[in-house]
Amino acid sequence: MDKETEAKVQLWRDNVKEADLLEELEALVAAGDEEKLNDAFYRDLAFGTAGLRGVLGVGTNRMNVYVVAQATQGLADYLNAHYDNPTLALARDSRLKGEDFQRVAAGVLAANGIHVYLYPRIEPVPTLSFAVRYLKTSAGIVLTASHNPAAYNGYKVYNDNGGQITDEAANEISANIAGVDTFGGVKMMDFDEGLEKGLIEWTPEEVLDSFIEHVKKVSIPGFKADPSYSVVYTPLNGTGMECVSRILKEVGVENVSVVPEQSEPDGNFPTCKYPNPEFREALQLALDLAEEVKPSLVVATDPDADRMGTAIPHAGEYKLLSGNEMGVLLMNWLAEMAAEKGEDVARKVAVTTIVSSSMPDALAADLGFELRRVLTGFKYIGDQIDQLKDAGEEDRYLMGFEESYGYLIGTHARDKDAIVAVEMCVEMAAHYAAQGKDLYEAMEDLYQKYGYYLNGTVNAAYPGAAGAERMAQIMDGLRKQPPTEIAGYKVVGMTDYATGPEMPRTSGLQKEAAQVLPPANVIEFRLEGDNKVIFRPSGTEPKVKAYLFSKGATRAESEAVRDKLQAASEAILK
Repeated sequence: MDKETEAKVQLWRDNVKEADLLEELEALVAAGDEEKLNDAFYRDLAFGTAGLRGVLGVGTNRMNVYVVAQATQGLADYLNAHYDNPTLALARDSRLKGEDFQRVAAGVLAANGIHVYLYPRIEPVPTLSFAVRYLKTSAGIVLTASHNPAAYNGYKVYNDNGGQITDEAANEISANIAGVDTFGGVKMMDFDEGLEKGLIEWTPEEVLDSFIEHVKKVSIPGFKADPSYSVVYTPLNGTGMECVSRILKEVGVENVSVVPEQSEPDGNFPTCKYPNPEFREALQLALDLAEEVKPSLVVATDPDADRMGTAIPHAGEYKLLSGNEMGVLLMNWLAEMAAEKGEDVARKVAVTTIVSSSMPDALAADLGFELRRVLTGFKYIGDQIDQLKDAGEEDRYLMGFEESYGYLIGTHARDKDAIVAVEMCVEMAAHYAAQGKDLYEAMEDLYQKYGYYLNGTVNAAYPGAAGAERMAQIMDGLRKQPPTEIAGYKVVGMTDYATGPEMPRTSGLQKEAAQVLPPANVIEFRLEGDNKVIFRPSGTEPKVKAYLFSKGATRAESEAVRDKLQAASEAILK
């Protein structure tokens, strides 16, 4: 342990008041566990456009009340510099320490003269985005680590339009945070004092009611599921239960079975180590219940209810649809519904990310709507909605999705929304069920029409200080010595998104000037045969992802290509 880290450890030993944190710190010191101490203190937990996310515990590189207070002071300084009488909306999910972090953040904001609205219960991320817009606050915070394991929590900051903050704002807030003394530079007001003074206020129930009404408006006019249509739902011990139950009832879906072991909020996530609806293991209890009640559809929302996963009963088993497949299905169906209503589909704008499936390009070319591709992060999809709204053309927005199971239909929020996703998925599934078809079969129809566009990912983890250096080496090497072939497929094109290239767009009216993407540490290699690999360091975890894109005339052909791309990418990321 170097002297700087040793000094940090001693500073915390001298100043920490919370019994659990002090006990953890003293145990590490007594055990002489330099590796763990170094990992906890070697850096400050990085603040970026996704805010903070990290493992709970003691140290500057951990999520705890001191790190949250310091970050909130930096945010408060930013808000007071940019707004007269700033206000803020605050929410949390079911994560451990969430209530403690919420009270600390609210106390710091109140001490800085910032009026804070707090949801009185845990609520989904999209309801925070909606609250910022409804209450017209200057910013928002949601305390969540999304679908990470129970050991994590996080702190996401939203701008005054309900979207995640820009790089410019994040950089300014980060600089403010760096200038705040953890133990002497934070202004603090007792939470109860803040309530008494009116600086902290519980968010009125009308805000959540209005959110549900706005989600309901997205429903296809005249939708009515057959009374026999049934759903198994799990909120994975997170925030989705209240809003999902309400919206399904609003659209007339009454036959809903909830997984009892996962219905109540529990930040320990006792029934699944990784509460991520992308994975079958997280859905296992829902699948077990489905075997008993035989539903038409299985849906799951992650702990902060901004992502949705599904399982489809098909030919005696349950098929899981990927985030890309669900996004493609929704995009195709919504375009068809727009055409049925007599709308000009060529006016419609759908948005996805550069790392999401290539299949939407084929849909856009065939059906005529405009497809825009933005950087990873739903704030960029939200920004496209803002641009349409500013032009007086908000009605052009069809939907947006990202491959990591995030969807937004409607313009009520500026972040992904699993509540509206569940609503529209159920309506879409009921629509196809009336035709004697399930969603798996509907997806197969699209594959057969456009080709089997399949996807995969390779996740290479690089923990600690050495890991961060290795991640930088990998990306630097790909730039300076780019491969001429990957898995035997010739590289026919390369885009380094660090240069801020023009935004990819397909079909539609495209009447606006071309947009330029913000610089990003992402490298794309286009390969012969409409195949592709994209390398991108994670913004929230110490890992580099390789996104794999394969295309074939059959599933087997595309899977074979994808397997080759996976092996080659794993070798690159060693």
